[in-house]
Amino acid sequence: MTAARALPAPGSIGAWRAAARPPTLTAAVTPVLVGTGAAIGDGAFSAGPFVAALFGAICLQVGANFANDVFDFERGADAGDRLGPPRATQTGLLTPAQMKVGMWAAFLLAFLAGIYLVVAAGWIVVVIGLASILAGLIYTGGPWPIGYHALGDVFTFVFFGMVAVVGTYFVQAEAAPGVVWLAAVPVGCTVTAILVANNLRDIDTDRAAGKTTLAVVLGERGTRAWYLLLVAAAYGVAIALWPATRVEPWALLVLLSLPVAIAPLRAVAGGTAGRALNATLVQAARFHLVFGALLALALTGWLPA
Repeated sequence: MTAARALPAPGSIGAWRAAARPPTLTAAVTPVLVGTGAAIGDGAFSAGPFVAALFGAICLQVGANFANDVFDFERGADAGDRLGPPRATQTGLLTPAQMKVGMWAAFLLAFLAGIYLVVAAGWIVVVIGLASILAGLIYTGGPWPIGYHALGDVFTFVFFGMVAVVGTYFVQAEAAPGVVWLAAVPVGCTVTAILVANNLRDIDTDRAAGKTTLAVVLGERGTRAWYLLLVAAAYGVAIALWPATRVEPWALLVLLSLPVAIAPLRAVAGGTAGRALNATLVQAARFHLVFGALLALALTGWLPA
């Protein structure tokens, strides 16, 4: 039997790294790659806004992770029966006060990146940035946390798919053509699939804690079907870029991600449950990144006609 990995020392750099949850950061990187790929294809790439968008997206994701960690703990959703990887507040690696300081620091860094983007692309970035920070806060915090009322999937699709991809393109091109909105849909589907795998694992513990995710509403069978539908929709919409854009047959490049998609699909469809889904969660995040990178490459126009 493999020994459990030792936890880092409380308050250490390792504790903060664990709280940031590096495997989840693909959710921040992938939409920036896709939005930038589309900008390159349209001859609108701008290095400064690209770097600022990537930095800001990562800070937003880290801030949201910190917020979820502390607010779930305070609401009792992260108890001793937690099936997922240990949370920093739950295990005492960081105090709730420390976690909230880290949360606000991450959101402040994202806000500072946003100031640069406002100069580059205009005031609409203020609306996008503040809405994204607010979404990170109210996902599990506030008087009516959206993650506790079956709206987490919708907000993940909107903010980590549509808003992130279209916003990344906009800060470079100062436009938002329809094809970019279309390209954002499969990104939204694959990032939402990560959340679905997470919530599938936690159906029973979330129900016991009074946390009503969409998975709790759909039940185990419905949630497994929802995951499969999201993956199928991601491929279908990405391939639909072939007739809709200059990408043409290179839209099929996303099919190269199928080998990475198989493991999480097999686990979800095959009935994998409980802590075994932690590995599936990592696989789903890897699939999201590979799929998005291939889609971004197709959008760049670098490939021969």
